[in-house]
Amino acid sequence: MQTTYIWNKLNLRRNKIVLLGLVFFSAVIPTFGQGMFGLTSTAGSDNRTLSYGFFLAAHNSTLRVKYTDAFMNQGSNSTNPFSRVRSVQPQFSPGFSLGFIGILRLHDQVQLLFTPKVGFYEYKTEVTYFYDKLDEGLIQTTPGNEGTVSGGVQVYSSEATMVELPLLFKYRSVRFNNTRMYFIGGGSYQFRTKSQDEANVDDIVMTGRDVSIEAGMGFEIYFKYFKFAPEIRFSHGMMNTYQAENTLPELRDAISSLKRKSITLYLNFQ
Repeated sequence: MQTTYIWNKLNLRRNKIVLLGLVFFSAVIPTFGQGMFGLTSTAGSDNRTLSYGFFLAAHNSTLRVKYTDAFMNQGSNSTNPFSRVRSVQPQFSPGFSLGFIGILRLHDQVQLLFTPKVGFYEYKTEVTYFYDKLDEGLIQTTPGNEGTVSGGVQVYSSEATMVELPLLFKYRSVRFNNTRMYFIGGGSYQFRTKSQDEANVDDIVMTGRDVSIEAGMGFEIYFKYFKFAPEIRFSHGMMNTYQAENTLPELRDAISSLKRKSITLYLNFQ
């Protein structure tokens, strides 16, 4: 009896199967593309003077620290309160925000945006200490060596809910099929929701108001009923938010200024 090989049978029909698949995808893809990325879509209201949207965002934030001259130039026999502080290093911390988009069309390629949002931030600062005896309640030490270690690390953190009011200019490229590239930049005023008295209990105290410069880029994707625009934006605070008088005594005179900065990924829907 002759043996039947299923692979050989399929191989004989391979050309027909491939041809049928090409015909199927040729029929389906244009329909799918027209439904999702229709060339005649007016999603995003590009021709309206005023339009709106909303966004979700994830950020990574930190602080820019500047040491005092006294801390940088202290001698080995210094008796300053910060003499046991070796370094102060801010750390990046994740967070998220959400808000609305108000758009004023100045030109097909130029827009003015007002994007109020609420952001949830955490600022972490790693402080390294070195001296003969450590305060066990303050410094993280190795179990069993509490009285002999010569240094330690403590991470101080503070949380803040910020209301931000950015005013931004957006310059877009000419629309190519269903996408546009754009650059965005401007300024933002922000304030913290909790009072200064509540913030004064933090180990490293900051004020609640700031002004920042923002700049970024992204691209717009036109769907049938809406426009999606992923964007990355950098923010640099301009004001010194450090409040020395309520900070821990050993850090009070070691820090000269603290300024906020962040990198944010926005998912805009218009």
